[in-house]
Amino acid sequence: MPELPDVELYVNALVSRIVGQRLEGVRLGNPFLLRSVDPPLEDLVGRVVLGVRRLGKRIVIVLDADYCMVIHLMIAGRFKWKEPGTKVPKKFGLAAFEFTSGVLLLTEAGKKRRASLHFTNSLDALAEHDRGGLEVLKAKLSEFNERLTSQNHSVKRALCDPRLFSGIGNAYSDEILHAAGLSPFKRTQRLSYDEIARLFDSTRSVLISWVERLRQQTGSRFPTKVTAFRPEMAVHGKFGRPCPECGTKVQRIVYADNETNYCPGCQTDGKLLRDRALSRLLREDWPMSLEEMEESADR
Repeated sequence: MPELPDVELYVNALVSRIVGQRLEGVRLGNPFLLRSVDPPLEDLVGRVVLGVRRLGKRIVIVLDADYCMVIHLMIAGRFKWKEPGTKVPKKFGLAAFEFTSGVLLLTEAGKKRRASLHFTNSLDALAEHDRGGLEVLKAKLSEFNERLTSQNHSVKRALCDPRLFSGIGNAYSDEILHAAGLSPFKRTQRLSYDEIARLFDSTRSVLISWVERLRQQTGSRFPTKVTAFRPEMAVHGKFGRPCPECGTKVQRIVYADNETNYCPGCQTDGKLLRDRALSRLLREDWPMSLEEMEESADR
């Protein structure tokens, strides 16, 4: 799922292309994309785009008279910028938003259709789509501390909870925790103040650096490679590869459709965190440290 740096990349690209442009039409390739009935689609056509903003992991296109389009890309939704008149692709196409300057295509790979589009006719109605997460890049340490310790979750879960923090998901939480040198399973209410301060600084530095990096890589082009897996990442998606800081092999915890990546050397004092499914299978044979794992591999 596109997270804060990737969503900001889309926002930046859209601002330069559609702000000041008139919405000439909306063609839906899949009727289930549109999740609202009021206002009707016809009320938005012909209105001028006044701005584009991020709302958590959602993208809001603000039109005149306070009309808005709220788009959630979910896991596989992506934008493409095409020439005027481009048709909605049959296989993965969800919608085409027509402007004088071009066509914004919304696509979604895979068989499941999770991306969503809502129309609103007031800025106040945007509150319904705001999960309430703290914008860390605008927050103070005291606000971050209060939000983080408001519930006693694992620090990984807390960072990914959109009701606690805005725009952070599975990929960048891995990078943040690695930069902070913290175990993803450590409980938030057991963190020391120094650890919380380190996590706050790491959250801000990781997100800011990735926003800047992606903008530099993309330049004036429209983003075409929005992904959760990037070669410059330290641990996310790097299972079995050496940590760039200490050389220890990156490990993972698999659950449902996601996995958490971490470095035992930098984050858990050399201890391996239990993968629920695999540890149940291995039981007492589950290695408790890197040394045990390496010894068993040599047998």
